[in-house]
Order: sequence, then C-alpha cells, then structure tokens
Amino acid sequence: MVGRPHGDHGQTLPIYIWLTGILLFAAFAFFAFAQAASARNGAQSAADAAALAAAQDARGELIHRLGQAVGQDDNWLDWLAGGQDPADAGATAAAQQLAAENDSTVQGGAQYRVVDGYPGYRVDIQTNYTVGDSIIPGTEGMRANAHAIAVIQPRCDFDPAADPKKPVELNCGDGEIVNIDPENFDPVDLPDASVLFSVHLAE
Repeated sequence: MVGRPHGDHGQTLPIYIWLTGILLFAAFAFFAFAQAASARNGAQSAADAAALAAAQDARGELIHRLGQAVGQDDNWLDWLAGGQDPADAGATAAAQQLAAENDSTVQGGAQYRVVDGYPGYRVDIQTNYTVGDSIIPGTEGMRANAHAIAVIQPRCDFDPAADPKKPVELNCGDGEIVNIDPENFDPVDLPDASVLFSVHLAE
C-alpha cells in the first residue's frame, strides 16, 4: 500500500505567510502614498487661496490708485489697461491670513509678478501639518509645499484713441457700460473692483 505524501501543508504555509506579508506591505505603502497625495492637495489648495487673496487685495489698491489718477494724471487709462504695479503692501497679509485658515504658512511673502503683461502675485506655502507616520521613514516630519500665481486682468475695453481729458466709455463685459468723466469725477463713483478687473489663477 502506497502511503500519502506528507509535508504539503508545511511547504505551503510559508508561501501564504510570504504573500500575506507582501500584501500588507503594499497596503501600507499605498496608504503612505495616499497620505502624501492628500498633503500635497491640501498644500495646493492653500497656495491657490493665498495667491487669490493677495491678488484680490492688490486689486483693491489698484482701484484706489485709479481713483486718485483720474483727472489728475493724463496717463490714468494705463491703470485700466492693467499695466501698472499696484505696489500693494497688504497683499502679503491677505495671503498669510488665507494660508493660516488652511493650516499653512506663507514662505517669503506675496511676490509681485508680471504674467502676459498683467500684474500678479506668486505665493509659496508650506503646510503646518506633516504627512504623518507611515511605513516610509521620515514622513512623520515631512511637510508639503506648493505655490500658486494669481493674476489681475482688466475686464473693460475702451477706444485706444480715447482722450484721457474727456469722458471715456468702458465696455466691461456682460453689457455693463461704465462712463468716466475726468472733469466731473468722484472716486466713489467707480464701480466695484470686480467689475473693472478679474482675478484668476495663472497656474
């Protein structure tokens, strides 16, 4: 009588253990990459919000300077063309506030940039939180970094040959017409900043 072979179970068990170990390692590695991706996404969201806040604050300063220029400076139409630096000292503070609301910190302040001829601001941020503990060494102290650039772009068209000393008609999109008379002008008559300029992310 031929006996049944022995030891099959003993040979198979190490393979199961080995495969289980590999699967567990892969699961932990995937979780680590997911943690890192989540941190990167959070950092990018914070950078986007901070850059937009900086540009929106600068847009307010741009409108203020436009109001001062109309009737006083023959080059006031240049402000409407978007070719002027708002030189806004409050842009960094605005960026810092939005970054803080997203548990992040601005690195180096809001940096003025010119993008396709229009003023903008670049903001670099670093998250205050880390990727967290994972199977990959060092992630417990690793923070995510990201940057974004927001641009201030004119929304209004006007006759290139317009005389800055005479009334100028602005076509600001969506059928909205804004008339500015330099000889009879009050800065409070300017529409909301969002009517004259849009703010959007450049990258």
